[in-house]
Amino acid sequence: MTKRNPEPRNGANAPLAHGAMVLPLVTIDDYNNELRDKNGFVGDNANKKTFQQKLDDWRKRIRKFGDDPIGKVATAKLSRKKIEALLKGDDMEAAALVMGAVEDFARDFAEVISKFLKDERWSKTERIVVGGGFRQSRFGELAIARTMVILKAAGINIELVPIVHHPDEAGLIGSVHLMPPWMFKGYEAILAVDIGGTNVRAGVVKFGREKTTNFADASIWESAIWRHADDEPSRSATVEKLAAMLQDLIDKAEKANLKLAPIIGIACPGIIKADGSIERGGQNLPGGNWESDSFNLPAALMKAIPEIGDHSTFVMMHNDAVVQGLSQIPFMRDVSRWAVLTIGTGLGNAHFTNREGKKER
Repeated sequence: MTKRNPEPRNGANAPLAHGAMVLPLVTIDDYNNELRDKNGFVGDNANKKTFQQKLDDWRKRIRKFGDDPIGKVATAKLSRKKIEALLKGDDMEAAALVMGAVEDFARDFAEVISKFLKDERWSKTERIVVGGGFRQSRFGELAIARTMVILKAAGINIELVPIVHHPDEAGLIGSVHLMPPWMFKGYEAILAVDIGGTNVRAGVVKFGREKTTNFADASIWESAIWRHADDEPSRSATVEKLAAMLQDLIDKAEKANLKLAPIIGIACPGIIKADGSIERGGQNLPGGNWESDSFNLPAALMKAIPEIGDHSTFVMMHNDAVVQGLSQIPFMRDVSRWAVLTIGTGLGNAHFTNREGKKER
């Protein structure tokens, strides 16, 4: 199933709600689309593991006729930096192996995108932004460009672009678009959280000097990361650690005299219900059971941090691919309908329509 967009009311006056489909600058047409074909989830054909499999396949073929130029290290243990070095290095055979994996991945990614574009909610899409950890690498950027070339050669006129902000930062910066700008009046920054299956990030998002409605100059003032996958914490321990991370950021902002709004934006995997609970899709989150009827992350954080400054804490949560996509709003004013695909452990997705009717040319 996928998240469908209800008939929007007056978007500017839409009530504040977790997982809202009508936001100040965009309408969310679709997110967490669990598109399937005869082989299962379509998105399973375009993620970090898929690329690793492509590279491993090429290495196995080479070994049948001689030495593997990459050596004996297992493909799964090759870091992004190591693969990057192979691509840029003097060993042309090793670089060619990486390029072979890029080509194979791009062909599969192009097929995945073509299937998404056949969904009615993705019709007339003009641009797709690609985020997630895969985008951070040179080989990832090459795969994105090659995918666009393949699509255009097949007669599909779509623009693919890497997300502008570093993906880790985009997952925090996008939170400023979850609420109307009037909520930030008199403040300089908000707290933001990005929860994933491997890491938890928390940061202070500064609005920037201009304070424009699209927050074009928003940036990360301070951030912290916790690789919870190494600790395997319980759900309650995760909330406690996250609250401690946020409190540390609050303390740093106070010492720097940074006017922090009493607001926390959260990006989290899955379908987010209006009350802040997770309907489904949170199975990879630390400790498990995040979809329980008795658990509500926004409520748990407001209990742990009841006040920020002199005001009660307000929390707003949405899907992580949605939030990462929202960070791209300032750079999407020349199109009307656009989407985001985040390549990581899985393939996150969301589709948007700009609410200002006219494109800016």
